[in-house]
Amino acid sequence: MNFTYFDRNELKSLGSQLLSQYGMSDEQASVTAELLIQSDELGFTTHGLSLIPYYIPELEAGKMQESDDIEVVNDTGSTFVWNAHYMPGIWMMNKAMEEAFARINQHGVVTASINRAHHIGCLSTYIKLATDRGLVCIVTTSDPAGKLVAPFGGIDPVLTPNPWAIGYPTNGDPVIIDTVTSICTFSKVREHLNTGVDMPFPMLQDKHGEATTDASVINDGGAILPIGGTDYGHRGYCFSMMVEMLTQGLSGHGRADDVARWGGNVYIQLIDPNAFAGLDAFKRQMDKLNELCLASRPREADKPVRVPGQFGLSCAKQSQIQGVRLNDETLTRLQESAALAGLEFPKAL
Repeated sequence: MNFTYFDRNELKSLGSQLLSQYGMSDEQASVTAELLIQSDELGFTTHGLSLIPYYIPELEAGKMQESDDIEVVNDTGSTFVWNAHYMPGIWMMNKAMEEAFARINQHGVVTASINRAHHIGCLSTYIKLATDRGLVCIVTTSDPAGKLVAPFGGIDPVLTPNPWAIGYPTNGDPVIIDTVTSICTFSKVREHLNTGVDMPFPMLQDKHGEATTDASVINDGGAILPIGGTDYGHRGYCFSMMVEMLTQGLSGHGRADDVARWGGNVYIQLIDPNAFAGLDAFKRQMDKLNELCLASRPREADKPVRVPGQFGLSCAKQSQIQGVRLNDETLTRLQESAALAGLEFPKAL
């Protein structure tokens, strides 16, 4: 895959201008562009600036700006439930994280459940906001309208990939786990649809239940497989049910409401180690766990063991030196969006 490098401030300016031109407030556009840039810096190219060309039609159709603010459904102090009214999801997530941060010193554990958000982007960016503050964080999301993943043993798609993430601080870099309950994300499938390249191994099944590497089956009754595939997919299926319980059951909004539009429900939990055995004791244990994992003899000599998030954080550090990288497919789509909006595209570094 080819990459072109750009100055992050110039890319953020472009992203902000595109989003505000199509309907976001300046604040919403700035927050959204910043967190999309951070996603690219962490190496999550499918959830970075590449999302803007998909957000623009939603903004044009009025599907991402239906209210002036969120609605509080319930609030107990240590928990709160919001109806986000399909406002920009990344901006809403930043707002929810800030609200949770403001409460964590008092409660030790703060949990938020949000329904009717729009797409929230890359979960790792929110996790890092918390680990930078010495907190443990869990974030998971599902789309009640989405039917992309088949339940284990079934043919028809019922679930969404249902990403979940958890991260924690150490005395070094934080550990950031960001994954999905299906073999891959829909964004990864869409990337292969756009490029015409087959998936690297059978991650989907066609409408007859046959496993395949052909991404196009997703548009013809096919489905993404749960983690474990056709043989051990009960594992991913169980995790997926858990995510939908946390995001839809607790928020009081989900598949029982026959939702028919792109959006997301979210579960957020912040945990302060100081409310338990203390941050120093926590880091001591987690540092030792990292040390033991990294010391495990690698199966391949040139591929040492890594801890989750290590690669993404190394990408972020590299971005500070080389600039933010965009792959060819993302670059082309962003250039087209900029041209249609009459905006000048930044020059490559």
